[in-house]
Amino acid sequence: MLSAFTARPIIELKQRDKSRIESILAYGDRVLVGLNTGSLRIYRVNELPPAPPPPPPPPSSQSANGTSPQQPSEATTESTTQDPNGPLTTTQEYQAAAPGFYNAQAAPRGPKPTDLLREVEKFSTRAIEQLAIIKEANTIISLSNYNGVALHDLQTFEPIEFPTARTKSASTFAVTSNIVKDPDTGIPEIISRLAVAVKRRLLLWSWHESELSPDVTEIVLSEAIRSLTWANANKVVCGMNGGYQIVDITTGQMEDIVGPGAIGAAGGQSRFGATASMGYMGLGNFTPKPLSAKLAEGQLLLAKDINTLFINDAGKALEKRQIPWQAAPESIGYSYPYILALQSPTKGSLEVRNPDTLNLLQTISLPGAASLHFPPPTVSLAHAGKGFHVLSERVVWKMDATDYDSQIDELVKTQRYDEAISILAMLEDALLQNKTETMREVKMLKAELLFRQRKFRESMDLFNEDEVHAPPERVLRLFPKIIVGELGVDEKKPEEPQEESDHEAPPNGKANGDHVPKEDEPHSEVSSPQKGGGFAKYLMGHGRKKFDPETSSIVSSRRAPVDDDAASIKGKTAEEQRAQDEKDLMTAVSELNSYLAGARARLQRVIDPVTGKLKPRKSANGVTEEAFNTLLMSHKDEDDEQLEKDLQETFRVVDTTLFRAFMYSRPTLASSLFRIPNFCDPQVVNERLVEHNRFNELVDFFYGKKLHRQALDLLRKFGSPDEPDEAAPTLHGPQRTVLYLQGLPPEMIDVILEFSEWTLRKDPKLGMEVFLADSENAETLPRARVLHFLGGIDTALEIQYLEHIISELNDMTPEFHNRLVELFIRQLREEKKQGKEEEWDSLMERLVQFLKDSRQYSLGRAFSLIPRDDPRFYEARAVVLSNMGQHKQALEIYVFQMKNYKKAEEYCNRIHKSSEHPQPTSPSHPPGTTTITSPSSTEDPSQDEAHPSIYHTLLSLYLTPPGPHKPNLPPALDLLSKHGSRLPATSTLSLIPDDLPVSELESYFRGRMRNANSIVNETLVVAGLRKTGLVTSQALLLLGDGLPKGAVLPGGGSRVGGRNRRVVIGEERVCGVCHKRLGGSVVAVLPGGEDAVVHYGCLGRIQQGKGMGIGELVSPGQTGSVKSGVSGTQYGAWGRG
Repeated sequence: MLSAFTARPIIELKQRDKSRIESILAYGDRVLVGLNTGSLRIYRVNELPPAPPPPPPPPSSQSANGTSPQQPSEATTESTTQDPNGPLTTTQEYQAAAPGFYNAQAAPRGPKPTDLLREVEKFSTRAIEQLAIIKEANTIISLSNYNGVALHDLQTFEPIEFPTARTKSASTFAVTSNIVKDPDTGIPEIISRLAVAVKRRLLLWSWHESELSPDVTEIVLSEAIRSLTWANANKVVCGMNGGYQIVDITTGQMEDIVGPGAIGAAGGQSRFGATASMGYMGLGNFTPKPLSAKLAEGQLLLAKDINTLFINDAGKALEKRQIPWQAAPESIGYSYPYILALQSPTKGSLEVRNPDTLNLLQTISLPGAASLHFPPPTVSLAHAGKGFHVLSERVVWKMDATDYDSQIDELVKTQRYDEAISILAMLEDALLQNKTETMREVKMLKAELLFRQRKFRESMDLFNEDEVHAPPERVLRLFPKIIVGELGVDEKKPEEPQEESDHEAPPNGKANGDHVPKEDEPHSEVSSPQKGGGFAKYLMGHGRKKFDPETSSIVSSRRAPVDDDAASIKGKTAEEQRAQDEKDLMTAVSELNSYLAGARARLQRVIDPVTGKLKPRKSANGVTEEAFNTLLMSHKDEDDEQLEKDLQETFRVVDTTLFRAFMYSRPTLASSLFRIPNFCDPQVVNERLVEHNRFNELVDFFYGKKLHRQALDLLRKFGSPDEPDEAAPTLHGPQRTVLYLQGLPPEMIDVILEFSEWTLRKDPKLGMEVFLADSENAETLPRARVLHFLGGIDTALEIQYLEHIISELNDMTPEFHNRLVELFIRQLREEKKQGKEEEWDSLMERLVQFLKDSRQYSLGRAFSLIPRDDPRFYEARAVVLSNMGQHKQALEIYVFQMKNYKKAEEYCNRIHKSSEHPQPTSPSHPPGTTTITSPSSTEDPSQDEAHPSIYHTLLSLYLTPPGPHKPNLPPALDLLSKHGSRLPATSTLSLIPDDLPVSELESYFRGRMRNANSIVNETLVVAGLRKTGLVTSQALLLLGDGLPKGAVLPGGGSRVGGRNRRVVIGEERVCGVCHKRLGGSVVAVLPGGEDAVVHYGCLGRIQQGKGMGIGELVSPGQTGSVKSGVSGTQYGAWGRG
C-alpha cells in the first residue's frame, strides 16, 4: 500500500449553510472560496500537527477499498493487468460514516484547520466558477457564468478596470507567469499572460512588470474552446469537441495535435480526440470534456473520455501508452511526481498514478469531490511539497504529500520495486536523504526477486549495473553451497516445524538486517520435500516473504506462476525433478559467471591481484573511490590494513566461486582463470580438479599460485612411470616437467635440482634442456652447483654443460676451463677401456679444439694430465706445447712421433699468421684517409737470421734431424716450394745437402725470383701513385678543381675554389664583420666563401683559427686575384672605382 498523499479537510460548510462551493484559490496561507451565490470567502490556514494515521481495516472479508477480495474494484482490476508485480491495494483515508465525511474515531481534535477572515458579498452577481491570481500585479481573476472575466484587487477586493464585456459568455481561462528577456534590451522581466476562451475566440492579455497592457490579441479557432492549458510561455493548448490545437500567441499560428490513428479516424493519424461517436447510449450527443494538464519536463497530458495522449510543449506526440482508466475522469492534474485523476462525484475517488509506468499506486476516497486545484508551478523544487486541494460542493480537502523516503519504503515493503525505481529516477536528489544508496538498495532487492522468479539473466544484469555493483557476498548468498561454499544455502537442510520456521531468518538476508518473514501457511506445501527438492526447493521454499493480508488480492498475479510450478512438481517423478533442478542451477550458474567477471574487474581497480596490495584510493575520475564504496557490505570505519584484508577475502570468495561455477557449467574455461593472477582457494581447487581428473589445469593453478613443489610432485607422479596413467596421459614423460622447470627463477635452484634428477635419468637429452635452454633463467643458474649436481649423475652431462657455458655463454672462469680439460682426459681414458672408437675420436677432436681455443686453463696442469706414452694423445700434447711457446718440441711431435707432415705445415701456417702484427697507425696518416704504403717487410728474405721463422725450424727438422732420425728430403722440398720466400736464403741453402741436384730446387728458385719481381713491381706502382697524388694536391691548391663547394681538404681545412678565385665587390656589398658598406675602403679577402670579404681594419677582430690565412686587397668594383705567398693575408693594389 502506498500513501503518497493524505487528505485533510480544511473547509467544511455548515449544514444550515445553503451555499455551494464552486471554486477555490490557494496562495500562501490564504484560501479564497468562490460560492454559487457570488460571494467570496477568505480563509486563513492554520498550522496543525500531522494528521493521525488512518484506522486499521476492520477484520472482515472486505478489503481496504470496500470490495471483496474475490471482486476487486475497477481501479484495482485495471492496475492488475498493467503491473507485472501486481497493483497496490486501494485505501480509504476517511470513511463516509458521518455528514462530516469522516467518522468520530478519525475526527481530529484541537484547533480548527482554518479561520474565516472575511466574506465579500456581491463579489459577483453569479456563481464564481473559476479563480486565479496574478501575484506580481496583486490581482485576482475570476470567471462567472454569463458575466465573463473580472479583475479585483488582491488586498481590497475592489474591481479593477477591465473590458469584461468582451469576455461575456467565456467558458474558461488560464494564466501563466514567466521570466522573459526583453528582445530589445536583453533584460529579464516577469511577464504574466491571461488567455480567455469565448466560444471560438481566444483573447489574450499580458502584464509587463505588473502593468496590464492595453493591447488585446484575438485569435479565432475553428470550434468552441472548452479547455485551456499553457504549454510554455508562448504556446497554449486549446481543447475542443473536435480535438486539440496548440496556438502560438506570438505568431498566431495554430497547429492540430495529431495522435495515433486508432484513436481518431480509421487508418493513419488524425487529430487527437476528433471522434464523432463519443456519446454515451441514452445521452444523445453528449461529448466528454477535453481535459489537459501540464506535467514535468515540458510534457503535457491530454485526455478525452478514457483516451489519453502525451505530448511535448511543441505539440508533438510522445511514444507512451495510454493510461488504463476504467472510466472517464472528471478532472486530471499533476502533483510532483504523480499524475492525478479525479473520478465523477458519484464515485468520489482520486487516483494517483506513476507517470512513467502509468500504474495505479493509490486511490483516495473523497465523497462528492468535483474538481482539483493546483498551486502555480515555480522554477524551484518548492512545489514538490506544496500538495494540492480537492473540493466538493461542501468540503475542501488539502492533500498533503507524504515524505518521499517513506513512500519508497512502503513500495519496497510490498515488493513494488519497479515502481520504487521509477519514482526514484524522477525525484530530485535534494528531496531524498540518499538517493544513490536508496536506488542501489532497491535495485538489489529487485534483482533478488527476479532471481527467485527464475529470471536469472535479468537478475545478474541488474546486480552488475554500473549504478548497482552489488557486493559479491550478497549475490552469492542466493546460490547453494555447491557453488558458493560457506556463503550458500544448504539444499539438504531438513524441514523444521512451521512454528520455528516462522521465526527463522531468510537465507538471503538484506544488508540492513531487516527480517523478512517466510511464506504463510497456505503456501507452505510448495517447499515440502515430497513435492520439490534441491535448487527448486530453495527457489520456492526459501527466501520468500509473507504477503500482507491486505495485499492478498494483489499478489495473486505474481503467485500464479509459482503455484503452477508447484502443481506441476506434484506430478513429476524424482528423476524428472532432479533433472529440472540441475537445469535451473546450470542456467543460474551460467549467468553468475558474467556477474563474477564484472565483480572481478571492479576488484582489480582497488587491489593489485599480483601483490594483493591496495591501490591509491583517489583517482582523477573517482572510479577507484566509487569501487571502494560498492565492493564491501560495510567499510566506513576500517583502516587501510583491515580494508586490504577484507578486499583480499572478497577477492578470494569471488575467484573461488568463479572457479566452482566454471567447473559446474564450463569446465574447459577453468584453465583460463589460472593463467592470470588469482585468489582462488588452493584447497578447493585441488579437491575439485582431482575429483574431475583435470590434472593439467591443476598444474597450471599450482604454477600461478607459486606452489611449485606441489606441482612438480604431481608431474613426477604421472611422468616417471613407464606406462602412462589413464587419469592423466598427457602428463606422462619428462617433457611437462622440463617445461615447468624452465620457467622457475634461479632462486629456486634447490627445487630445480631436486626434480630435474628424474628427468635426466629418464631422458638425459631432454632433461639437459633445463640447463641449456636459451633463456634468462637457464643462463643465470648457479653454475657451480649445477656442475656439482650433473657430475653426480653423469660425467658426460657435466662436460656438456661446461662446453655450453664456455663456448655459448663465454664464461672465462679458469676453474671451469681446468675442470673441462680434466673431464675430457678422464672420459677419454674410460672410453678407451670400453672400446668406443667412434665416440673416442669425437671426444678427442673436441679436446684438441678446446686446447687450441681456450687461454684460461692451466698449461702445466693440462700437460701433466695428458699421457706421454699414448700415441693418441700426441696431438693434444703438441697443442699444449704450442701454447707454452715450445714450437720446436711441438713440431718434433708432428714430424717424428706422428709423422703427419701436413699437420706440421698447418701448424707453421697458424703460428706464422698469429705472429704477424698490423702496421701501426701513423699520426701523419689519420684514419679514413688514403695512404700509399710500401710492400710488406714480413716476407723480406733479408730478415735477421738470429730469429728464424717457424718454417726454418720445420725445415731444419726435415734436413738436419736429431739422432737417431734421418733427413727427410720430400717434405723439405715441398716446404721450400710452398714457403721458400719466407725463408732466409743463406741459412736455407746451407741446410740443403751438397749432393742434391739443382733441378730439385727449381720450384724454390722460381718462387724466390717471383717474390723479388713482385716487390720491384709494387715499388714502381707505389711511386706512380705518389706522383699522381702530388698532381691532384697541386690542382686542389691552385684551382680548387675536383672539390665541391665547402668540401674538406686532406689537411682538414675547407675552402671554396683555389688560390686563383675571383671576388667581385659591388656598391651594395657589406663587410662580414661590422656589416657596413665596403665602399672605397681597403678590403681583405679571406678564404672560406663569397662572404669572406671584410674591411682591412676589421681584419684584426676576426678570431684566430677560422681559416684566416690567405687573402688579398682589391679595389671596389674591380676583380682581385689570389696569389700564392706566405702564410697570412696578402695585400695588393687598391683604388676607387
